[in-house]
Amino acid sequence: MNACCGDQPGRGSAAYPWTVSTTRIFVARLAGCGVFDRSGDRLGRVRDVVVVYRRAAPPRVVGMVVEIPGRRRVFLSIGRIVSIGAGQVITTGLISVRRFEQRASEVRVVAELLGQRITLTDGSGESTVEDVAIEQVGPAEWEVEQVFVRRPRTGPAPFGRGATAFVKWSDIRQNDTGGRGQSAAQLIQSMADLPAADLASTLLDLPEQRMLEVANELTDDRLADVLEEMPEEAGVKILARLGDDRAADVLEVMQPDDAADLIGKLSDERSEALLGLMESEEADDVRMLLAYDPDTAGGMMTPDPIIVSADATVAEGLALIRRHELAPALGAAVCVTQPPYEPPTGRFLGIVHFQRMLRYPPHERLGSILDTQTEPVRANTSAAEVSRILATYNLVQVPVVDENHRLVGVVTVDDVLDRLLPDDWRSSDAADDDNDEALPRVSTDTSAITTVPQRVPSRRSPRGRAR
Repeated sequence: MNACCGDQPGRGSAAYPWTVSTTRIFVARLAGCGVFDRSGDRLGRVRDVVVVYRRAAPPRVVGMVVEIPGRRRVFLSIGRIVSIGAGQVITTGLISVRRFEQRASEVRVVAELLGQRITLTDGSGESTVEDVAIEQVGPAEWEVEQVFVRRPRTGPAPFGRGATAFVKWSDIRQNDTGGRGQSAAQLIQSMADLPAADLASTLLDLPEQRMLEVANELTDDRLADVLEEMPEEAGVKILARLGDDRAADVLEVMQPDDAADLIGKLSDERSEALLGLMESEEADDVRMLLAYDPDTAGGMMTPDPIIVSADATVAEGLALIRRHELAPALGAAVCVTQPPYEPPTGRFLGIVHFQRMLRYPPHERLGSILDTQTEPVRANTSAAEVSRILATYNLVQVPVVDENHRLVGVVTVDDVLDRLLPDDWRSSDAADDDNDEALPRVSTDTSAITTVPQRVPSRRSPRGRAR
């Protein structure tokens, strides 16, 4: 069966028919499918389907939100889609690269309809939307055909689920939630395989209330990863929505430097409350970082690099950087110090780069192969100077020491990039300007941007950590 737009949406259910129209597409399965031109070149991935409501007819599909290289979300008009099927969307080959901006009359199916509570007009009560089926009704014309819903659980089993059913759009009535947030379970399920950076971008594209609802439903680990990829302003809004206990749990899982950036944006009263609820070890790391100016090496550094003794062997060093949860930049080198081996350590002796370890036998002592040319920086060294050192010597990380030459952390290249890029680098782009005379488009070669006259129908569309 078709994994993208075939016979079964969601996670499989007996309520789904085994034989369906070849022009019926389930949106939850469509999200994530590839978008290709007629020559087979990949242009991007489907992230959502955009519909508009009609008074006496089912909602009409006006296009899709497509993610093209560079994590840019753009609008693909339904009129430029040649076919949908076999796990892929085929287009005419030209896509506007202006960021998608949702109009007031438009609704995104994945972001706003999945998980919504609706009432069935047959009097059988409320249900939850788990998927939406769209069907082609004419050339370049698609509309919402049916809705796959799940009724409330009625049995005594604690982990049981309610019955499912297909209903026509005309047989449902959308509820006025009265401020009550809709379920985010289906939306989270559809984004389960997204990398943290992509999930952060997806959340930023949602209406603010929906973003907060989805963030609140994520696990602590997943939310921590997402917050590290978000602008601090958005992260602060999410933390404000969480209770103190939950917020402290999430901050504990985050990298200390990212957690410090967020806590530094909160009021002094809330900051102290959250630090008091965190485990003492994690809270101490964050407090240490908050003591430094944000534009210095101390303010940018990560306080948990790989630290070993001079007697450690190459085999031990390689085992430490092989850990799955370690960020690639931190795994580029190990720091050698005298005891103790927790920052602030004993006297810093030097670093050993990953590539250098590969050139020596496993039993070689790391103290004998130190890089004597990489000098550490002081915690009060400016961010500009740290950037210059990393660029000049082609380094991925640089050690940071205090006035007693004790290691207190390392500044990695991603820390520097976060500081150098503008605050809105996740959403800004050179193509997002106010020039309406022409719209840039991406052709089958996504690296080549050409400019063509504005498309018809007219549409303006503007619109994180590795562990």
